[in-house]
Amino acid sequence: MASAKPKKKNPRLASGRKRVRQDTHINAANSSLRSKYRTAVKNVDKAVATGDKTKATELFAKAQSVIDTIADKGIFHKNKAARDKSRLAAKVKALATAAA
Repeated sequence: MASAKPKKKNPRLASGRKRVRQDTHINAANSSLRSKYRTAVKNVDKAVATGDKTKATELFAKAQSVIDTIADKGIFHKNKAARDKSRLAAKVKALATAAA
């Protein structure tokens, strides 16, 4: 007997209805970008795990672009974006020095 969530009421005012429309649109866009971010990071991690230096550096450059976009739009905090880029760069650099 799980308790059901209370049903949300539709906003009465036109401004409230518009806000709901905007929120669903923005939520979809943010979810898409968050997914793109996770995929980019995962691809770099996979390339590092396989030991492919050239592919890892190429994917890291693309991931940097995605991470910067997300930080600029305010989906993730700029410090989180910088931290993630730094960690990825360290992995790619370690891979490059291990190969040399």
